[in-house]
Amino acid sequence: MRRQVISILVENTSGVLSHVSGLFSRRGFNIDSFSAGVTADPRFTRMTIVATGDDLVLEQIEKQLAKLEDVVDIKILEPGSSVQREMMLVKIAAGKEDRQDIQTLTGIFHGKVVDMTQDSMVIEVTGHQDKLKSFLENLVDYEILELARTGLTGLTRGTKDVVIIE
Repeated sequence: MRRQVISILVENTSGVLSHVSGLFSRRGFNIDSFSAGVTADPRFTRMTIVATGDDLVLEQIEKQLAKLEDVVDIKILEPGSSVQREMMLVKIAAGKEDRQDIQTLTGIFHGKVVDMTQDSMVIEVTGHQDKLKSFLENLVDYEILELARTGLTGLTRGTKDVVIIE
């Protein structure tokens, strides 16, 4: 089994998310992670999908996506030739006695405290999925109240494969 990150440029039309997710459900493919957002050109949305499977399954996913009418471009984001990030928010139970240690740990991971109340802190950490996993492992002594992750997003490095649509 192999994990593949797929970046898809699609037309920004109603139903495009349904078309893409429907392809996965009809074929029995699993989505490990999914993120989407409008690009600099409001006519298009970039979707980043992480899927796991053997080579045949991953090849079929790519071929089936290419057949969809709304799909403009597909790129496989390889680790060495792309930039991939995920954002995570973690709400931690934290009284006055824990705050300094949590802030120090957050700083080590280049995170930010984005909210603080009398009994909790919300921390934002952005980076590679390994970094987020390591941050969570270091929170073992604290109670995690809630956790939200955006899913992976990414772009290829350089300009050689940039698609410009007039």
